[in-house]
Amino acid sequence: MMAPVTSRRTFLFAPESAYGPTNNCIGIGRRLLERGHRVVFAAEASWAGRLVPYGFEEELIDLAAPVSGDAQDPGQFWKDYVAAIAPEFATATDEQLRSVIRPIWEELIAGARYAEDQLRDVVARTRPDVIVEDNVVGFPALVTADSAFVRIVSCNPLEVPGESVAPAFSGLGEGDVEGFARFRRAYRATHLDLWREFNEWYVSRGAPALPELEFIGRGDLNLYVYPAELDYPRAMGSAWHRVESSVRETEGDVELPMGFADGRRPILYFSLGSLGSADVALMRRVIDALVGESYDVIVSKGPRASEIELADNMWGAEFLPQTRLLPLADLVITHGGNNTVTESMHFGKPMLVMPLFWDQYDNAQRVSERGYGTRVATYEATADDLRREVARLLGDDALRARCGAASARIRAADGLGRAADLLERAH
Repeated sequence: MMAPVTSRRTFLFAPESAYGPTNNCIGIGRRLLERGHRVVFAAEASWAGRLVPYGFEEELIDLAAPVSGDAQDPGQFWKDYVAAIAPEFATATDEQLRSVIRPIWEELIAGARYAEDQLRDVVARTRPDVIVEDNVVGFPALVTADSAFVRIVSCNPLEVPGESVAPAFSGLGEGDVEGFARFRRAYRATHLDLWREFNEWYVSRGAPALPELEFIGRGDLNLYVYPAELDYPRAMGSAWHRVESSVRETEGDVELPMGFADGRRPILYFSLGSLGSADVALMRRVIDALVGESYDVIVSKGPRASEIELADNMWGAEFLPQTRLLPLADLVITHGGNNTVTESMHFGKPMLVMPLFWDQYDNAQRVSERGYGTRVATYEATADDLRREVARLLGDDALRARCGAASARIRAADGLGRAADLLERAH
């Protein structure tokens, strides 16, 4: 439901403890702060002290029993987890259902159970007018509070299922009806018992029952972050609103080495995200394929940066201000995480997508079939394959023009402003 804005309100954001959802909420939260609202983050404890500099209040929660010793980096659990299961990324998406997707759901569910009472305390202390959750798993404490509840989908929108579109995590192309049915049967076989157990607990905590095989319910208001150029042809209903992009405006400037961005050589931006870059062997393989070529490469090295060496035509660091560097790039090599895909579309950059897990296969397929880049077989593509695709994409003038036109439309839509407008009117 929507209501006119009349006064300063309190917004409680509850993002998943990963950079993608948190950065999405940071961008929207900053717009709300600028409009005079109070913004609180219910953040996993590893984010301590990292949100206050943006002007937010922090309410820290644990998703598991705290580990003694040095403070962890944000999302460290998932970085370690991805590094441990990286060999499974080379398997087909239907095989990943049991070896990758279900274990991730199990960890997310364990975190939801552990954090439930903490979140109820946070809600009681902060007394929010609006609760905003950007996550894939639901928390009863957030939907049973006396507040408007808003769900944000900052993963691929196939997270919201529909009969006419591919099932999430499948990476299947448009119109593959038989493939859709096979994958749905496999998902049901591997996840129905887990969903039933979670739904029983969810309802026992006072929340409404979840749709079958979905681990989070709908909100009073629902936003999803995906540009029209990549979106799926279906009706989502009046409670759903598309936000074309959500590009945070909080990252600082960066000084590039001499010779980069002087216009003489094309620039590639290479990132497998904060999680995918934990697969050091894959990072090295891509880097080795790009050594000595006629372009410069900016590399987001990720949490295992000390294990990654760069060649003379490369520059990078553990973490980079991606939204500052993407405008400089001529091509983006990405794992297909939703933030990088939507940010690349925002800035009009063609993509070479190398998916690993989760919704990355869906994004890779959508980028390819909609004509904004290409999808490659991440663990099968050879160095020659990668160089050939890079050369083809850099030389495709029509692709560059198409991406530029999409960027102009997306940026004019002002996704952050639209999201803030919608949240202000939620009740």
